[in-house]
Amino acid sequence: MAEVLARRALPRGVFIASAGVRAGERDPFVDAVLAEEGLSLDDRQPQSIDELPDTNFDLIITLSPEAHHRALDMTRTDAAEVEYWPMLDPTIVSGTRDQIMAAYRDVRERLASSIASRFGSDNKSATK
Repeated sequence: MAEVLARRALPRGVFIASAGVRAGERDPFVDAVLAEEGLSLDDRQPQSIDELPDTNFDLIITLSPEAHHRALDMTRTDAAEVEYWPMLDPTIVSGTRDQIMAAYRDVRERLASSIASRFGSDNKSATK
């Protein structure tokens, strides 16, 4: 979700890659909340940090404590900046479909807000 939102907000020339600490399955709730905004993962599939073809980044943004520690470990000898944006893991929310969707929407909105705050809200040159 973060990658798609960042691609929408940042200029096309910015390299963006998204990965988790562990490989996982594509989450249909992510697809649903992105579709509400006219966005799509297209054919992207979740990948782990170990699957990234390149780990030379200027900035790494982590969303969970485990990912943050992993990024700090990875970049001990690199000049990469690591930021932690704590987010609720919506996969742990239970209840009705509406309650689960609300949790995913909250993460989507918090991510979009954090991206706009960090990188400026005028960076809309990427297509929706």
